Order: sequence, then structure tokens, then C-alpha cells
Amino acid sequence: MGNQLNQKDKALNDNRWAIISLASIPLIMTLGNSMLIPVLPLMEKKINISAIQSSYIITFYSIVAIFLIPVAGFLSDRYGRKIVIIPSLLIAGVGGFLSGYAAWKMESPYLFILLGRVLQGIGVSGTAPIVLPLVGDMFESDEDISSTLGLIETSNTLGKVLSPIFGAALASVIWFLPFWMIPICCILSAVLVFFLVKNPNKKDPPFSIQRYWKNTKNTFQEHGTWLFAVFVIGASFMFVLFGVLFYLSTVLEDSYQIEGIKKGFYLAVPLAALCLSSYMMGKKIGSNIKMMRTVIIIGLLILCSSTIAIGVSTYFIYILFVFVIGGIGIGIGLPCLDAIITQTIEKDVRGTTTCLYSSARYIGVALGPPVTAVLMKYNVWWMVSIFSFVGLFALYFAINKIHRREG
Repeated sequence: MGNQLNQKDKALNDNRWAIISLASIPLIMTLGNSMLIPVLPLMEKKINISAIQSSYIITFYSIVAIFLIPVAGFLSDRYGRKIVIIPSLLIAGVGGFLSGYAAWKMESPYLFILLGRVLQGIGVSGTAPIVLPLVGDMFESDEDISSTLGLIETSNTLGKVLSPIFGAALASVIWFLPFWMIPICCILSAVLVFFLVKNPNKKDPPFSIQRYWKNTKNTFQEHGTWLFAVFVIGASFMFVLFGVLFYLSTVLEDSYQIEGIKKGFYLAVPLAALCLSSYMMGKKIGSNIKMMRTVIIIGLLILCSSTIAIGVSTYFIYILFVFVIGGIGIGIGLPCLDAIITQTIEKDVRGTTTCLYSSARYIGVALGPPVTAVLMKYNVWWMVSIFSFVGLFALYFAINKIHRREG
């Protein structure tokens, strides 16, 4: 038993720099998106756009990713993970450069900012989603996979915590400076991955497209019911998260006159709760799929309760506390969703499956801000009702569709 534990510790220790390099990818990709959330109200004033138009800066990025992530998953399954990740990071950097240059030099930069965001969406399609199957390829032990995925998801959520602070701080110097940080971070991450991450040895030659589609079809025939449930839940988590962030960013500025770095710190509070709960849960779940299912249900119940509570009071501290509770609900659920897929799906189609899951999450990211922007024109209970319905819809799938077998 002790020897087995030593082997597991050795596997993690031998790959520690690779894990750090991979963790930089979701961190940077999250910074490249969530960093703009606190800046959107300022952008509306600087380039004279509406709240709905500003929400498209998040949505366009996500829509492109929705459609291209599965393509990147196929390419990574067939040709290797690194050969997809590194060029994708560079494309994302080019997109950030274009958005930053347009904001700096053009009188009417909005369309070119959107074009840059489209390029970023193309880049992100082949980055963070490919990390999940690569982690599954690197380790034989389910416990090692779960532990590493917990760190990866924590890096993702840590990016969410840092991004509003970082974005607000940069924008307080020059409002478009957050765009310029994206290419710098992407180049840094690409260098780390190139030198520190090794492709797992693949004994089998690249498989044909026909075999790939057959394997994918067989996977969804065998696992389709619970996979669809995981996709719905992941999309629901992201829809509520980015909807709430957009709402809180606007309310802090319009109702409480809180701007700049102070606003970034307030936005970071519920995200810090999400990050910490995600990290702790990633360390706890191991390979017990029945436990993961239970945790997901608990997380959704917490999220539904917190969304209903939004409409009870407009008192600032109360609202912030409610969002912290909701962040905990999302935080405990996300690493469980990651682990269920990577521990159940066979390696030869794991890349595509996790990428389809990432696409589903980006559907939530894409819809959250614009839907919230529209709902904020009406009574707050409209927004509460939509968020709560989405959470309850996901809860139905968690209870009735995710498999109950032991891991």
C-alpha cells in the first residue's frame, strides 16, 4: 500500500512543472475573458455603446469557441495535444493585440474589438479545453487525475478571482490596457508548454476519421444520457456565473458608485469563494463518482437558493453575501463535472468529449451577459426567475440523469 502511495506521489512530483505549465492556460484564458467584465461599463462610455453591445464583447468570444472547441478536440485526439495548444495560444494573443490596437488607434473601434475577440475565441478553442484530456493522458491513477484536475480548475477559478482586480487596475491606467495583456500572457504560456510539457507516448498510429466518428458515436450511445446531463449542468453554472458578474459589475457602478480597483476587489469576493471551494473539493472527491453526483446536486441546491435570495434585498452587504454563497455552490460542482468525464471516457475520444463539454460551458458564458443586460431593464425578479429556472433545470438532470454507479 505504501509503495502504491509512493508511486502516486512520484507521478505527481515528476510532472509538477508540466502541471504548473498546464495550469497557466486556463488561468490566462480566464484572465483574457473575465478581466473585461469590470471594464465593460467604462467601455460603454469611452466608445459610446450600449450595455447589450458591451455584453457582445464577451458573447462573440464565446460563440466562436462553442463551435470550434469540438474541432480542436478531434485534432488533439488525432495529432496530439501540444500541437493544437501552442498555435492556439498564439492566435489568442493575436486577437488580444488586434482589440488593443483598435481601441488605441481608431475613433470607432467597436467592430475591430469584436473581430479581435473572435480571433481570441478561435484561439481559446484549442487551449483550455485540451488541458483536461491531456491531464487524463498523463496519469494512470484516477486519484492523480482528480487531484490534478482540481488544481487545473482552481487555476481557472483563481483567474476569475484575479481578473476583476487586474482588469480594473489596468483600466484605471488606460481603459484598453487589459487587451494588451492578453498577447503577453499567451506568449508566456506557450513558452512554458513548449518546454515543460511532454506529449504522452502514443503507441498507436493516428486513427482515421471514420474510426474517430465510430468511437465517438459508440461513446455517446453508451454514455449519452449522463454526458448530456453534465453538459447541461456545466452550461447552467456558467450562465448564472457570468450573468451575476455582469449584473454585479453594473450595479456596483450605477447604484453604489463603486469604480476602479475597489470595484474589482468586490467582484473578486464571490469568485474567491468559488476558487477556494473548487480547490478543496478537487482534493476530496478522488474517484468516487457517486460522491461526485451528490456534490453536484448539493452545489445546484446552494446555487438555486442563492439566486432566489437575490431578489429579497438590495442592501449591498447582503447582495455580496448571497453571491459568495452562490460561488461556493458553483465551486464545489465544477471539479466534479470535470472528473466524471475524464475518469469515465476512454482516452481515444476523451479529447473530443471534454471539448464538447467545454463548448457547452461556453454556451452559458455567451448567453449570461446579454440575457442579464436585457433582464436588468425590468424588475429584478425577472432576472431572479430566469437564474432560478436554469438552476432547477440543471438540478433535474443531476438527480435523474447522472449515473449512480460507484467509481
